Amino acid sequence: MTSILELDTPAVLIDIDRVEANLRRAQDYADSHGLKLRPHIKTHKLPRFAKRAMELGAVGITVQKLGEAEVFADAGIREIFLPYNIIGAAKLARLRALHDRIHITVTADSPETVEGLSRTFAGSPTPLTVLVECDTGMGRCGVQTPAAALALAEKITNSPGLAFGGLMTYPAAGQVEANSAWLAAAKIALSAGGMPPVIISNGGTPDLWRAHEVTAATEHRPGTYIYMDRFQVAKGVGTFEDCALTVLATVVSRPTEDRAIIDAGSKALTSDTLGMTGFGLIEAYPEAVIVGLSEEHGTIDLTHCANKPRIGDKLRIIPNHACVVSNLFDRVTLISKNAVVETVKVDARGRVD
Repeated sequence: MTSILELDTPAVLIDIDRVEANLRRAQDYADSHGLKLRPHIKTHKLPRFAKRAMELGAVGITVQKLGEAEVFADAGIREIFLPYNIIGAAKLARLRALHDRIHITVTADSPETVEGLSRTFAGSPTPLTVLVECDTGMGRCGVQTPAAALALAEKITNSPGLAFGGLMTYPAAGQVEANSAWLAAAKIALSAGGMPPVIISNGGTPDLWRAHEVTAATEHRPGTYIYMDRFQVAKGVGTFEDCALTVLATVVSRPTEDRAIIDAGSKALTSDTLGMTGFGLIEAYPEAVIVGLSEEHGTIDLTHCANKPRIGDKLRIIPNHACVVSNLFDRVTLISKNAVVETVKVDARGRVD
């Protein structure tokens, strides 16, 4: 077996044993609380992992863009949720083509989005299921009040080619109570209006282990849970031992006693800090701080390290945000116990269209 230390760098390593443990842990949690799991593939972008999640009990997958949906449909996945406003004739035509061969569900948060969907699907033998996206505190997309959710649900119901499916939210991390109250109020309003929501889809990894507290929700859509990362560890979702994705980098320079340069910059490690200090955790040197990234260089402050890496040493780095890293590499290397298993193409990498 090839050792990871024989790999050229920078490289992304995926520990398949940790992936399996993370998938099982989340599915067991969902099953024990009567929640359906519909994992988001944006973190890994690999059909093999989506299929494994469904083998373990997931009801389908979540994607963020049509390009991702097309890749996973081509790979044989037939149950896809795309919680995104689809705008424009070209994208609507692609959505209709997907709808003709798989079961795909989307969201909308405006009358304009609903009207475009209806123009595209009017006359379809099978209506397109549309959920109302709700802003329960994230401050991104979504209707702003339960009353607005009811009004948009009525418009979907009365639009040719469409069927109202329920509610969807991507909540702000740490606001479980507010999210739960918002969705509960919306469920009451819709039920009183004669349109009880069949699906109430909640999301996010940071509050995954509190998903059962959102009592109105019928399903949860975690994404980063499959790999974990430094941010999720900071949020208490897991430990560094649960982190399945690491970036392998080589020390290429030691300009000073307290500075090292690695061959992983912003094109290999995400520039996201997510409120944390530095751009990742170096497993063998936790006191080191990755203080800066240019395109091809990472700068490490070694001031507080008793032992320091030398030129040529290879370092494994847990990134702040694993999802972005997946989209930076054409291929990732699957490993088990520091041995290379296989190098695979990241099938949906770059499919942001």
